Amino acid sequence: MTIQLSITTDYVKDRECPEPYLRAIAEAGFTHLHWCHHWNTDFLYSDSEVEQIGKWLSEFNLKLNDCHASVGREKHWLSELEYERQAGLELIRNRISMTSRLGGDVIILHVPAIQEDQDRENFLEDHLRSALDSLEPFAREHGIRIAAENLVPDSFPRLDSLLNSYSPDFLGVCYDSGHGNICGNGLDQLDKVKHRLISLHLNDNDASGDLHQPLFQGSVDWIRLAKIIARSSYEKVTSMEVVQRNSGIEDEVEFLHEARRTGERFDQMIRHQGIGSELPPIRRS
Repeated sequence: MTIQLSITTDYVKDRECPEPYLRAIAEAGFTHLHWCHHWNTDFLYSDSEVEQIGKWLSEFNLKLNDCHASVGREKHWLSELEYERQAGLELIRNRISMTSRLGGDVIILHVPAIQEDQDRENFLEDHLRSALDSLEPFAREHGIRIAAENLVPDSFPRLDSLLNSYSPDFLGVCYDSGHGNICGNGLDQLDKVKHRLISLHLNDNDASGDLHQPLFQGSVDWIRLAKIIARSSYEKVTSMEVVQRNSGIEDEVEFLHEARRTGERFDQMIRHQGIGSELPPIRRS
């Protein structure tokens, strides 16, 4: 059985032409993409660029799993400046449209943790919900759901509130295993909202920083995570957001094959609900 796997497009860099990385991803045996290029820039994808990406996906027999949208530098959907905030919403609509055209069905947004500064918290709460209310009709029109990602510091309390306010056919959860590991309580929090899980950012670390290492290199409890995902609402391919620079692997091709090997192993763990699955050995550089 061929295991379908997704990997982030920015495993080396998130700017410039993505074509060489898409080709390498396909040659390494991946079937799907987490589109992460330009996720934290003000870059707007034009029709010609989206069309070209679609041609590359067809040429390399790749499918779009989901798209990381967007926290721009000046186009920021939660900016205190109204014109920047509106530009930020335009940036997210750009990614919704792009994702729909390329055959995806989910975009991911960073939702900040609850703030200790009450004035700042009141601002975020008001404008966060206003932004989601504004985006919902456009997202529904394009067949796209929004996945709110857990962050550091722990943003699950805010995610819980949002999930209670919006329906699952519009808003769900993207679980970043690295962020959850740093916070220490990620798996406990995920288990409570697993029925709203619609996107995965699988990566590892030793809880000291957001390293985005390949699976099984750090201290994430992969057996427990596999059990939770197996009982969750997640129905798509196993998706990794890993980068080469912190992997200890200097060769790009070798890195991609190691990412695929560990991804395949975790996919099997999900299928077996983490039971009776031996962990693959940690690669030693």
